[in-house]
Amino acid sequence: MLASGILGETAASMLRVHQAGAGAVVTKSIGLETNEGYLNPTVFSMKEGLLNAMGLPNPGIMDYGEVVERLVSEKVTVIGSIYGSSPSEFAKLARAMEEYGAEAVELNLSCPHAHGVGSEIGSTPEAVSSVVSAVKGAIDIPVWAKLTPNVASTAELAVAAEDSGADAVVCINTVKAMAISADLRMPVLSNGVGGLSGRAIKPVGLRCVYETFERCSIPIVGVGGIYTGTDAAEYIMAGATAFQIGTAVSELGVNVFGSVVSELREFMKREGFADLKEMRGIAHRRT
Repeated sequence: MLASGILGETAASMLRVHQAGAGAVVTKSIGLETNEGYLNPTVFSMKEGLLNAMGLPNPGIMDYGEVVERLVSEKVTVIGSIYGSSPSEFAKLARAMEEYGAEAVELNLSCPHAHGVGSEIGSTPEAVSSVVSAVKGAIDIPVWAKLTPNVASTAELAVAAEDSGADAVVCINTVKAMAISADLRMPVLSNGVGGLSGRAIKPVGLRCVYETFERCSIPIVGVGGIYTGTDAAEYIMAGATAFQIGTAVSELGVNVFGSVVSELREFMKREGFADLKEMRGIAHRRT
């Protein structure tokens, strides 16, 4: 799947991703009202990965319906990413996404740099439980909780999500980080702190998926530093049922979806795996 935050604002960009081979697209995180986001600079490319603090810019849920409806009309599987400052806000947003035709909602409980939302309200099991419960009581489509790695235990949050009725969890969002310009003697992002994504966070994502698999029975969507079929295989072996690609799209283009799937198939053929079920969680079967 296309991960939220990359090419997820317009129908045209997500349709390109679908045509390139993605099984589903996750929209940009959408809130109740229009949000301009932070002032530039909001993105900084570094050898370790991509650092960003966009501030969740989006047009607001009332103006986003046309985007989802167009994608649905083109037979694209849409997962609606939403963020809010309270359980009731999440519930309202989820109802709108369901009405527009999204096949599931992904709760952004993990953005590391937005104020009053994201990880600020999704860093405790109690908070995760309250949001998931509110959304499950408001809609009929599946509810996914996207969890933060910036806590002592992402698996604890996953357990709370499962106990509250979540249909799946997404591990992980970006890792809280920053960069400083030695020449300018100041942070490079206008917000100071941002979220690190890309190759550097794959070990963190794998660890969170691995630990969550040992604690939960609901599906896990793995995300973080997937660029190749081998990367995807590692997430599945850690326990993921599906995976999302984000930063690799910005670096390699939309054709990365086709290449990752092709490489994953070749890996499975070479290693003798008939289907993904045989691979899922195999890293837990220690001798």
